[in-house]
Amino acid sequence: METGGSDDENAAYIHRVGPPQKVNLVKEIKETVKETLFSDDPLRTFKDQSRWRQFVLFMRAVFPILEWGRHYNLAKFKGDILSGLTIASLAIPQDIGYSKLANVEPQHALYTTFVAPLVYSLMGSSRHIAIGPSAVVSLLLGSMLRIEVDPVKNKHEYMRLAFTATFFAGLTQATLGILRLGFLIDFLSHASIVGFMAGTGITITLQQLKGVLGIRNFTKKSDIISVMKSVWGAVHHGWNWQTILIGTSFLAFLLVTKFIGKKNKKLFWVPAIAPLISIVLSTLIVFITHADRKGVAIIRYIKKGINPPSVKEIYFSGENVLKGLKIGVVTGVIALTEAVVIGRTFASLKGYQVDGNKEMMALGTMNIIGSMTSCYVATGPLSRSAVNFMAGCKTVVSNIIMSCVICLTLLFLTPIFKYTPNAILSSILISAVIGLVDIEAVILIWKIDKFDFVACMGAFLGVVFVSVEVGLIIAVSISFAKILLQVTRPRTASLGRIPKTNVYRNIQQYPEATIVPGVLIIRVDSAIYFSNSNYIRERVLRWHEDEQEHVKAASLPRIEFLILEMSPVTDIDTSGIHALEELYHSLQSSNVQLVLANPGKVLLDKLHASKFANLIGEDKIFLRVADAVQACTPKLAEDV
Repeated sequence: METGGSDDENAAYIHRVGPPQKVNLVKEIKETVKETLFSDDPLRTFKDQSRWRQFVLFMRAVFPILEWGRHYNLAKFKGDILSGLTIASLAIPQDIGYSKLANVEPQHALYTTFVAPLVYSLMGSSRHIAIGPSAVVSLLLGSMLRIEVDPVKNKHEYMRLAFTATFFAGLTQATLGILRLGFLIDFLSHASIVGFMAGTGITITLQQLKGVLGIRNFTKKSDIISVMKSVWGAVHHGWNWQTILIGTSFLAFLLVTKFIGKKNKKLFWVPAIAPLISIVLSTLIVFITHADRKGVAIIRYIKKGINPPSVKEIYFSGENVLKGLKIGVVTGVIALTEAVVIGRTFASLKGYQVDGNKEMMALGTMNIIGSMTSCYVATGPLSRSAVNFMAGCKTVVSNIIMSCVICLTLLFLTPIFKYTPNAILSSILISAVIGLVDIEAVILIWKIDKFDFVACMGAFLGVVFVSVEVGLIIAVSISFAKILLQVTRPRTASLGRIPKTNVYRNIQQYPEATIVPGVLIIRVDSAIYFSNSNYIRERVLRWHEDEQEHVKAASLPRIEFLILEMSPVTDIDTSGIHALEELYHSLQSSNVQLVLANPGKVLLDKLHASKFANLIGEDKIFLRVADAVQACTPKLAEDV
């Protein structure tokens, strides 16, 4: 057997864990703030630079286009113009469809895809994200706004509240970026997002049955029971067979093209242009056959021209400010989550980094400007971004190309959508959101973590059977519940010695690990705070009681030393100190000595400041578990 460690090592360690030296309080606070809020060092590049150089670096940091624009060339432009035209052909029909989800006029969705990408291209750090409205955000915004204002009876007030919500959504996003609080969006777990997105996809699909079937009197509720009642209640007198024929035919066409694009990545352009082809063909069919006179609902009118200003429409006082703030914060966080996740996904595939805080400021700025130019909340929709990526875009210039095409459409082409049937918009939406239901991801979640699966299904069922808002609340609640459970109920493990080594590992993970006679070694896998200190104390005592019963039944030496392996314990507060003191006294009453192994510097400083190190004795604090065991076992031998 190898020795646990030299006497010089242990002496040096005991000397090191002596009373901590006085530290500069201001310096310590600065270091704590830096460690907490800044995972990186955002000011590193500004150090030892002239004022002018610092200004240049600042402008490049705020506007990344000034950095990568210096290296832009014709080869990159060729890729960007192709991808820009491709996503523009997808964006036009999608935007008109998304406007229905948000209960706004179609031009407002087109306004959003005109202004938002221009702002993002100046400030964003993702090369592949395509900016515009998304199905999830449009539905969420529309659902929350409709609770406050009727979009039909009070159309003007509804739009004013929409602009107000967009303003606060942008303000929320920009504030999170400036204060570097992006970690807050991580409270929505991946599993909850998967469930929420899947539920939203199902909800949007069900709501589009109104357009596909030609139903005029349809429920305003979004839950599956109300929607299906509305659908089957209209089966004998509300369905229109011409609308059904148009809707189902083009839906089948869109799904087939989507399948082709999925099977052959080189044919990515097929599903990308399919929606625009569908709109053109269906519009011609309705115009030639006069199907609108036979009950087929059509768009009829999209306002011509670019964005009118809407600054005066935003509520800055009155009760609607709080309504707009509430809706804006919720939709802003969801839009931010969607865009950041998608941006990081494509960045990882291409081997570059997306600065989360810059993304928040870029998204926030574009939504603030958007709220003042008749836009609603924009993000980075998955389907559009995926097409942009597969089309071979090189930079965000593809967004600028898309924006220019949308601008031309608003100026000259909106009249051609007069005879576009609503059924085709519903078909486009269904084909766009069907990808939100990620069954493979759900199966993987089930295999990895059952609690995550509960969170996923909770969010999904909440959206489908109640509402989008309730589903979101469930998603956030379960995510918080999981965090609280992990914080308040940390894992502990009993350690044993791997044969022929001085390595001690979890005996459940390593069955060959052997228990040291008379010694119980427990590892605490968490910081010890007020929220979990009592649980940790009770759990360690239960380990001790169970082991005492075991050794008694097996006629083995009784436990005389309990070693706490403290390397995973990153911090401790006063409640944690009190819990250790209570644990020490409880073990003393059972003639068991508490020993600590490998506590970190922060922990040691606090143990000395609280006099706990003096209570158990500095000779009971060791560098390694092996050192602690070596110090304990000779005494057991002497007792025997």
